[in-house]
Amino acid sequence: MIRYVGSIEEVDWEEASSVFKEVNWGERDPEDISQSFHKSTYVLFAYDDDRLIGFGRTLDDGRYYSLIVDVVVRPAYQKRGIGTHIVQYLKDCCKGFIFVTLTSAPGKEEFYERLGWKRQKTAFMWPKDRAQEEEHCL
Repeated sequence: MIRYVGSIEEVDWEEASSVFKEVNWGERDPEDISQSFHKSTYVLFAYDDDRLIGFGRTLDDGRYYSLIVDVVVRPAYQKRGIGTHIVQYLKDCCKGFIFVTLTSAPGKEEFYERLGWKRQKTAFMWPKDRAQEEEHCL
Protein backbone atom coordinates (compact mmCIF):
# COMPACT_ATOMS: atom_id res chain seq x y z
CA MET A 1 0.00 0.00 0.00
CA ILE A 2 1.35 3.42 -0.97
CA ARG A 3 1.67 5.92 1.88
CA TYR A 4 1.93 9.67 1.30
CA VAL A 5 3.67 12.05 3.68
CA GLY A 6 3.50 15.85 3.42
CA SER A 7 6.57 16.62 5.52
CA ILE A 8 10.34 16.16 5.34
CA GLU A 9 10.76 14.69 8.83
CA GLU A 10 11.34 11.06 7.87
CA VAL A 11 13.13 11.50 4.53
CA ASP A 12 16.36 9.63 3.93
CA TRP A 13 18.12 12.08 1.61
CA GLU A 14 20.49 9.37 0.32
CA GLU A 15 17.42 7.48 -0.82
CA ALA A 16 16.00 10.63 -2.43
CA SER A 17 19.28 10.99 -4.31
CA SER A 18 18.90 7.42 -5.57
CA VAL A 19 15.40 8.22 -6.89
CA PHE A 20 16.79 11.12 -8.95
CA LYS A 21 19.52 8.85 -10.29
CA GLU A 22 17.04 6.07 -11.11
CA VAL A 23 14.95 8.42 -13.29
CA ASN A 24 18.12 9.61 -15.08
CA TRP A 25 18.20 13.11 -13.58
CA GLY A 26 21.86 12.61 -12.72
CA GLU A 27 23.81 12.63 -9.50
CA ARG A 28 22.40 14.92 -6.84
CA ASP A 29 24.11 15.45 -3.53
CA PRO A 30 21.86 14.33 -0.65
CA GLU A 31 22.71 17.45 1.40
CA ASP A 32 21.82 19.70 -1.55
CA ILE A 33 18.52 17.86 -1.97
CA SER A 34 17.77 18.27 1.72
CA GLN A 35 18.50 21.99 1.61
CA SER A 36 16.29 22.51 -1.43
CA PHE A 37 13.37 20.61 0.09
CA HIS A 38 13.76 22.52 3.36
CA LYS A 39 13.23 25.74 1.35
CA SER A 40 10.12 24.39 -0.38
CA THR A 41 6.64 25.49 0.60
CA TYR A 42 4.79 22.22 -0.01
CA VAL A 43 6.19 18.71 -0.33
CA LEU A 44 4.78 15.25 -0.80
CA PHE A 45 6.64 11.97 -0.52
CA ALA A 46 5.34 8.56 -1.58
CA TYR A 47 6.45 5.40 0.22
CA ASP A 48 5.92 1.71 -0.40
CA ASP A 49 6.21 0.48 3.18
CA ASP A 50 9.38 2.36 4.20
CA ARG A 51 10.90 2.64 0.72
CA LEU A 52 10.84 6.12 -0.82
CA ILE A 53 9.38 5.73 -4.31
CA GLY A 54 8.51 9.27 -5.39
CA PHE A 55 8.08 12.89 -4.43
CA GLY A 56 7.47 16.46 -5.56
CA ARG A 57 7.63 19.96 -4.14
CA THR A 58 6.69 23.58 -4.76
CA LEU A 59 8.44 26.94 -4.71
CA ASP A 60 6.50 30.17 -4.52
CA ASP A 61 6.42 33.83 -3.53
CA GLY A 62 3.51 33.34 -1.13
CA ARG A 63 0.93 35.17 -3.20
CA TYR A 64 1.22 35.31 -6.98
CA TYR A 65 3.53 32.67 -8.45
CA SER A 66 4.00 29.01 -7.61
CA LEU A 67 6.17 26.45 -9.36
CA ILE A 68 5.84 22.68 -9.02
CA VAL A 69 9.24 21.00 -9.28
CA ASP A 70 11.07 17.70 -8.81
CA VAL A 71 8.10 15.44 -9.47
CA VAL A 72 9.71 12.01 -9.76
CA VAL A 73 8.55 8.42 -9.32
CA ARG A 74 10.79 5.38 -9.51
CA PRO A 75 10.28 3.72 -12.93
CA ALA A 76 9.02 0.45 -11.39
CA TYR A 77 6.19 2.42 -9.75
CA GLN A 78 5.19 4.62 -12.71
CA LYS A 79 1.78 4.26 -14.35
CA ARG A 80 0.13 3.44 -11.00
CA GLY A 81 -1.33 6.87 -10.24
CA ILE A 82 1.43 7.90 -7.82
CA GLY A 83 2.73 10.77 -9.94
CA THR A 84 -0.85 11.87 -10.58
CA HIS A 85 -1.53 11.91 -6.84
CA ILE A 86 1.62 13.93 -6.14
CA VAL A 87 0.88 16.51 -8.85
CA GLN A 88 -2.78 16.84 -7.84
CA TYR A 89 -1.87 17.30 -4.17
CA LEU A 90 0.72 19.97 -4.98
CA LYS A 91 -1.63 21.72 -7.41
CA ASP A 92 -4.35 21.78 -4.74
CA CYS A 93 -1.86 23.30 -2.29
CA CYS A 94 -1.36 26.13 -4.78
CA LYS A 95 -5.00 27.23 -4.89
CA GLY A 96 -5.22 30.99 -4.67
CA PHE A 97 -2.01 31.68 -6.56
CA ILE A 98 -2.43 33.71 -9.75
CA PHE A 99 0.03 31.61 -11.78
CA VAL A 100 0.93 27.95 -11.16
CA THR A 101 3.53 26.44 -13.47
CA LEU A 102 5.74 23.40 -13.88
CA THR A 103 8.37 22.23 -16.30
CA SER A 104 8.06 18.72 -17.63
CA ALA A 105 10.98 16.38 -17.96
CA PRO A 106 11.60 15.68 -21.65
CA GLY A 107 9.27 12.92 -22.82
CA LYS A 108 6.79 13.39 -19.95
CA GLU A 109 4.73 16.18 -21.54
CA GLU A 110 1.76 13.90 -22.30
CA PHE A 111 1.51 12.91 -18.61
CA TYR A 112 0.84 16.52 -17.64
CA GLU A 113 -1.47 17.13 -20.60
CA ARG A 114 -3.58 14.13 -19.52
CA LEU A 115 -3.91 15.80 -16.11
CA GLY A 116 -5.23 18.97 -17.74
CA TRP A 117 -2.07 21.11 -17.74
CA LYS A 118 -1.71 23.42 -20.73
CA ARG A 119 1.43 24.26 -22.67
CA GLN A 120 2.49 27.88 -22.38
CA LYS A 121 2.84 30.13 -25.40
CA THR A 122 5.53 32.34 -23.89
CA ALA A 123 7.65 30.28 -21.50
CA PHE A 124 11.41 30.85 -21.66
CA MET A 125 14.50 29.57 -19.89
CA TRP A 126 18.17 30.46 -19.67
CA PRO A 127 19.95 27.12 -20.30
CA LYS A 128 22.97 26.38 -18.12
CA ASP A 129 24.79 24.65 -20.98
CA ARG A 130 24.42 23.36 -24.53
CA ALA A 131 23.10 19.95 -23.42
CA GLN A 132 20.28 21.53 -21.41
CA GLU A 133 19.47 23.82 -24.34
CA GLU A 134 19.23 20.87 -26.71
CA GLU A 135 17.06 18.90 -24.28
CA HIS A 136 14.62 21.65 -23.28
CA CYS A 137 14.57 24.44 -25.86
CA LEU A 138 12.93 24.86 -29.26
